[in-house]
Amino acid sequence: MRVAQLTPGAGGMFCGSCLRDNTLVRELRRLGHDALMVPLYMPLQVDEEDTSAGTPVFFGGIHVYLQQKSGLGTKLPGVIDRWLADPAVLRWAAGLSSKTSPAVLGELTVSMLRGEDGRQAHELGRLTEWLASQPRFDAICLSNALLLGMARRLHAQLGAPVFCTLHGEDYFIDSLPEPHRGEAWALLRERAAEIEGFIPVSAYYGEAMRARLDLPGSRFHPVHNGIDLTGYEAASTAPEAPAIGYLARFSPEKGLATLVEAFALLHRRMPNVCLKLGGSMSPADEPFVKALRSDLRARGLDAYVSLQPNLTRSEKIAFLQSLSVLSVPATYGEAFGLYVLEALACGVPVVQPRHGAFPELLEKTGGGILCAPDDPAALSTELETLLRDPVRARGLGAEGRVRVREAFGVERMAREVLAVYERTAAAKGASHGQ
Repeated sequence: MRVAQLTPGAGGMFCGSCLRDNTLVRELRRLGHDALMVPLYMPLQVDEEDTSAGTPVFFGGIHVYLQQKSGLGTKLPGVIDRWLADPAVLRWAAGLSSKTSPAVLGELTVSMLRGEDGRQAHELGRLTEWLASQPRFDAICLSNALLLGMARRLHAQLGAPVFCTLHGEDYFIDSLPEPHRGEAWALLRERAAEIEGFIPVSAYYGEAMRARLDLPGSRFHPVHNGIDLTGYEAASTAPEAPAIGYLARFSPEKGLATLVEAFALLHRRMPNVCLKLGGSMSPADEPFVKALRSDLRARGLDAYVSLQPNLTRSEKIAFLQSLSVLSVPATYGEAFGLYVLEALACGVPVVQPRHGAFPELLEKTGGGILCAPDDPAALSTELETLLRDPVRARGLGAEGRVRVREAFGVERMAREVLAVYERTAAAKGASHGQ
C-alpha cells in the first residue's frame, strides 16, 4: 500500500504527534509499504531517524503568515520564495512564532480550515500538484483535524481517500478567542464530512470528537499509539533518593504547576524527595518556566529540582530510568499521553489524573494509579503512597512494562492503521460491485 502522511513540524521542539507519525511511517516502511512523510509548516524535530528527509516542507510557516496578513506569499520572486522555504530559515522562524497573538492564530486556523477558499489556497495548490507528480497513493492521512481544509482538494486532485488522526485538537481550538473559536468548530463540522475515516488515538478521544463533530460512531476507528521499544529497559537499581519525574511540554496545561505544588507539599513530609523535569520547551514556554523557578527558589526547593528540556532519545530513556514514579497531571482531557507508555516501558509507575484517556490507559496497562484532577494535595498523597511502598511501585511498573510490550509496540499500531485503510478500500470495492 502507498500512503502519504501529512504532519506539521514543530520547528526546534519535540512534539508528540511528530514522534508518533514519524515512528508510524518508519514502521510502515519496515513492513514493506511505501509510506511518504510530508512535513508542513516547519521541519520535523524527532528523536529517531527523520522519515521526512529529502521531502520539501509545504505550507512553510513564513509563507502562511505572509499570505494571511497581506497575500504577499503568492507574489514573491523565486529566489526569495525558495529562501523562505529553506529548513534553516523555518527553524529560525519557529522561535518567532511564540510571539504570535491568539487573535492571529485564530485567523490562521479559520483560514486553513477554509482550504481552497482560504488565504493559503496557493500553498494548497503547490502541495497537491507536488503529490500528484508522485506515484498514485492508496491513502492520505492528515495528522490532525486542523488540516481538514486540505481534504476536499487532495481527494479531488489525487483520487485517494483522505483519513485524519485525532489527538488533542479540541484544547487548541477551545483556547482561541471568539469569533474564531466558533467559526473553527463550524468549519470542522462541515469539512469532517469529506474525511473517509477518523483515527483517534484513544476510545475516549474518539467519543469526545464524535460528539463535537456530530458524526456517527461508524466514522471513527480508534488506534492506540505505539512506541518503538528499542532501548527501553528498566533500571538495574533504584534511585539513591526518591525521584518524581515529569516528561512533557513545560506548559501550564500539562499540569506542571500542579505537580510543583504537590512536590512542595510532599517535601515537607519526605525531605529527601527530588523532582526531575524533562520534556520539550519552546520560547513561548520560557516565561512560565522562569516563574516556576523563581517560585521554587523562594520556597527553598530549587536544590531539589532539576530541569532538562528537549531531551534526545537516549537522554530521555536515561532520564526515565532515574525515576521512582512519573506524573504529568494535565489540566484538560488529554487524548493519549505517550509519556505514560515511555515511563512504563522503563518499568516506572505513573500517577495520573482521573480524566481524559488516562483511565483507559491505566486499565489496559495496570501500570499506575489515578487521582483527583487539579488537586495538588490529592496528587501529593498518591505520590507518597507509592514512594513509601517501593514493593508496590515496582510491581506496578513491572506489570505496566509487560503490558506495554504486549500491546503498545509500534508494529501493532502500524498494522491497525493499515487495517483501517484496507477495510475502507474493501468496503468501497464492495459497494462499487453492487
